[in-house]
Amino acid sequence: QFLSNNGAVPGEPVKTDKNSRRGNWGNQIEFILTSVGYAVGLGNVWRFPYLCYRNGGGAFMFPYFIMLVFCGIPLFFLELSFGQFASQGCLGVWRISPMFKGVGYGMMVVSTYIGIYYNVVICIAFYYFFSSMTNLLPWTYCNNPWNTPTCNGVVTPRGINNTLANVTRSLVTGATEVAVEVVNKTKRTSPSEEYWKHYVLQISDDIGNFGEVRLPILGCLAVSWVVVFLCLIRGVKSSGKVVYFTATFPYVVLTILFIRGITLEGAVTGIKYYLTPQWHKILDAKVWGDAASQIFYSLGCAWGGLITMASYNKFHNNCYRDSIIISITNCATSVYAGFVIFSILGFMAHHLNVDVSEVADHGPGLAFVAYPEALTLLPISPLWSLLFFFMLILLGLGTQFCLLETLVTAIVDEIGTDWIVRNKTVVTGGVAIVGFLLGVPLTTQAGIYWLLLMDNYAASFSLVIISCIMCICIMYVYGHKKYFKDVEMMLGFPPPIFFRVCWRFVSPIIISFILIFTVIQYKPITYNDYVYPGWSLAIGFLMAMSSVICIPIYALYKIAKSEGTTFLERLKNSCKPDVKWGPALSEHRIGLYATPGSEGEVEVRPLKEELKEKEKEDEKRDEISLTIQGSNGSTAHNTTPSA
Repeated sequence: QFLSNNGAVPGEPVKTDKNSRRGNWGNQIEFILTSVGYAVGLGNVWRFPYLCYRNGGGAFMFPYFIMLVFCGIPLFFLELSFGQFASQGCLGVWRISPMFKGVGYGMMVVSTYIGIYYNVVICIAFYYFFSSMTNLLPWTYCNNPWNTPTCNGVVTPRGINNTLANVTRSLVTGATEVAVEVVNKTKRTSPSEEYWKHYVLQISDDIGNFGEVRLPILGCLAVSWVVVFLCLIRGVKSSGKVVYFTATFPYVVLTILFIRGITLEGAVTGIKYYLTPQWHKILDAKVWGDAASQIFYSLGCAWGGLITMASYNKFHNNCYRDSIIISITNCATSVYAGFVIFSILGFMAHHLNVDVSEVADHGPGLAFVAYPEALTLLPISPLWSLLFFFMLILLGLGTQFCLLETLVTAIVDEIGTDWIVRNKTVVTGGVAIVGFLLGVPLTTQAGIYWLLLMDNYAASFSLVIISCIMCICIMYVYGHKKYFKDVEMMLGFPPPIFFRVCWRFVSPIIISFILIFTVIQYKPITYNDYVYPGWSLAIGFLMAMSSVICIPIYALYKIAKSEGTTFLERLKNSCKPDVKWGPALSEHRIGLYATPGSEGEVEVRPLKEELKEKEKEDEKRDEISLTIQGSNGSTAHNTTPSA
């Protein structure tokens, strides 16, 4: 059965370079689109523009592209080549050095955390999408039951303009200048913010006060998980078809919003603010730290997703080319999204008569407060709202597909039985159900506090540590010369010298810099005016450490289980590559990997079409003797001594 699955049974058409047991991408476009969808996510829309205006506008681009070239693309190429060479997920690849398999478990933990809260963000986008199916957006005016007296919208309802004007005039006339100044300084609450807080979330006053589950959000969360499951029901075979739409349509929406945005009054002011460099900020170390972290998190390094997606590539695929295409596409999308966003923010600033920096926000506040308010100012606002939130849903789903596939692939590859390979859909459904149940607490009235806690701690400095250890393991424990030869065997050419230098020296140094800077600039998390209590921060640190702690715990376990009389012998043996390390298909196990007696090594023999007829005759003639000679209880097809 094993030989049949790998397409190397004599007498049958030989399927070279195709892993029929695990599956492959239908074509290379599917892999590139899936990887683009994975890397291009919600962070491109809300985090990059925020970092730009906080760190000197156009000046931020300089360190951003420096970090892309010296850290982002090399790490991206390293993970793609790693997964593709072994055709294994984020656990199986650590046959390269079994002691470091804890890094793979750490990646799984990180992907689990991100997958839980990421789908909650997608479900809120679903909620806003459904809410936009109306003639009037519900967050347009302040005349709703959930609004407070401090609500002050930028759009005035028709029919009460004159009344409001008269009241305002009488108030101003009867008040002193000091009173007017106080009124002007009073911070208004926008209807979109009150809709977000008091209607959608019905937010509680403390992270420990869960309140009730918000049933509409819970329903949208169920919809979101069902959509993800259906798109992954046949693994990469089904998700590879879905990404033709989910990875490309956001660009259509971005372009529509861009064309609309630049025609708005005040848009030029916003774009100028976005592009004008404040060069003095380049000397600020924080700007470089933000640029490095944005590249790191935006590309999705150390999540395990890149290794998983690449593991479904054919062995000789040019992942070097893919890594450059995907990395540059991801960063170009961030820059492009910045134009769209700042044109709208410039329009808002003009409308409200304030500076651009005063209308911008980041995180969920930007996606679900600032943008919805801007959308109410556009003609046919429900249409633009539908488009915008549909784009957010697709951007989120592209990343969520890969997160779920990472977990499912790791489980299936690790267990590896025929039953679980055949019933991968059951595993996918099980993971989706568990993910939904773990996401339920985030749909409570305190859910937004927990979502931000997970976003800030679960996938922050732990990613940096995981990535650094991965670099050290491959380059220094396994050996850079051996890995360069592996890549050359796979691609047909060695990695360019630039990447070799980056992998060995530059990227680990930059990663260490990010880690040190993350620790130095650490500030306790807050949400608007709410300060998180100490016990919740402790939970945040536990989440962050839960992925990192997998590495030393598994290393100690592996050392204890390894052969040897002394600690050093056990350590040395636990670092050696596993006998199964190398290309998954036997036709690719040549040279160093063509070890006599290895499982399925004989599959290398029947590669040439002209040998098939001769082998058929040999099998018929020597069937009994070959069966007796089988050293591992295999069938006659397992040995070809005549060769």
